Amino acid sequence: MKRTTLSLIAGATALAAVTGFAALTAPDGTAAPAAKATTRLPVERVGLVCPAPSTSEVAETLYTSYTPTGTGAAKGTPGKTEQPTALLRTATNATPADGTGKTGKKPKAPKAPATVTTPGKPVTAEAEGGSVPALTGTATGTLAPGWTVQQTTVVPAGGARGLLGLGCGAPDTDFWFPAASTAKERQDYVHLTNPDDTAAVADIELYGPEGLLKSQFTEGIPVPAHSTVPVLLSTLTSEPARRDVTVHVTTRSGRVGAAVAAADDKLGSDWIAPAADPASTAVLPGIPADATSVRLVAFAPGDDDADLKVQLATATGTIVPAGGGSLHVKSGMTAFADLPDLTRGAVGSLLLTSSDPKKATPVVAALQVVRGKGENTEIAFIPAAPAVAARATVADNRAKGTTLSLTAPGTDARVKVTASAGSEGGTPMSRTVTVKGGTTTVLADLAPEGLKGSYALTVEPVSGGKVHAARTLALPEDGIPMFTVQTFVDDRGTVELPTAHQDLGVLD
Repeated sequence: MKRTTLSLIAGATALAAVTGFAALTAPDGTAAPAAKATTRLPVERVGLVCPAPSTSEVAETLYTSYTPTGTGAAKGTPGKTEQPTALLRTATNATPADGTGKTGKKPKAPKAPATVTTPGKPVTAEAEGGSVPALTGTATGTLAPGWTVQQTTVVPAGGARGLLGLGCGAPDTDFWFPAASTAKERQDYVHLTNPDDTAAVADIELYGPEGLLKSQFTEGIPVPAHSTVPVLLSTLTSEPARRDVTVHVTTRSGRVGAAVAAADDKLGSDWIAPAADPASTAVLPGIPADATSVRLVAFAPGDDDADLKVQLATATGTIVPAGGGSLHVKSGMTAFADLPDLTRGAVGSLLLTSSDPKKATPVVAALQVVRGKGENTEIAFIPAAPAVAARATVADNRAKGTTLSLTAPGTDARVKVTASAGSEGGTPMSRTVTVKGGTTTVLADLAPEGLKGSYALTVEPVSGGKVHAARTLALPEDGIPMFTVQTFVDDRGTVELPTAHQDLGVLD
């Protein structure tokens, strides 16, 4: 892969405030007009965080930046104009020096210049080696609503070999990562990246099958402004190694972007993205048809145990997996279940619901999925995915090896699927797809006409029930079935704003 300047992605996430109209009480004492219903307006500014992609010297990373069409930016302050931008900056590597959470010396990071794009066309940049920094990014104006950045890394050899894919996420204060591990064969790092101008302080909790692990140096981890801190999970506890661990990241102050880089000595490597917020139901979409191993990991963060019904949504309907139709999750403990021969040659999605509708206990969940056998294996992770509310996009897709999975866990749903123009050419294409309730619809013929380069996929609900989506990207390498799965997360391209009116009665 040819080395070029990192020129895509930069971040600090904030939604612009919009002032509502006010109405005064009339002099004759009549009541002020009632406030209008809330309205939705496009966001004016968003931010994303991309962790450092790899430490391998043979790593090759492609960044894809994209803003979908169809949502203009909200009007700013009258009399002021702002050039729309999508700006990426490097984040300083502030790696803990001794495992105590105290950060070491900050090496000088290369500068990543801005890239200005137009909605509807992806822009790509390439990077090579193990010194590529984390990135933080901001998009403004017409580039803000729905701005998405995908980070795709190929590591062809070594202990971290694999295809690692991650949608760069928005900074937040609370993250859950089921399916992490402190096992000897695993090297799992949680990457904490701070895009803001002030320092953040983060806490990390680890939960194994017996509950909260005794840990050290996990409270009050400083993350300096515009910097990133990778933390090796196995160094955070003195307890014996655990194959299945749930990681909970919170912040005491500030915000961070968080993701877990998981590398298995034998199986391969990939990113673990944050799971959907705790809920009594969960959908884990897009399990590949040729998966040779599927392991479900779940955690109940509340005070009550959870009894889950486990089902598989296939192209023809919902079935109960053989030998794996239920899972008991004790409060505060990580539970797991191996699901052998789960897909039986067809793409499917796992559905988790409460066995007792009267006792709906929230859980978080993720899947560890393996393709291949023997030495030719690859690993990926599928976190529970929220339903697409208005629109969601995965930016980096290729002419071959791209599969879209759409799951409607309840009633029938219609969605619009748009394949953008390519980064180097092509004509965008859209289609409307009906997904029957309780099924998973798979689309593989997605590439736009005349495609050159990579393209973006956007999913928009049209009518009916909820839809959950995931994209699988398969890039075989030397007999290894390398793949990665990214779930679609609503882009929050609009924000709901109440219309206010002035009430002088509060001055009485």
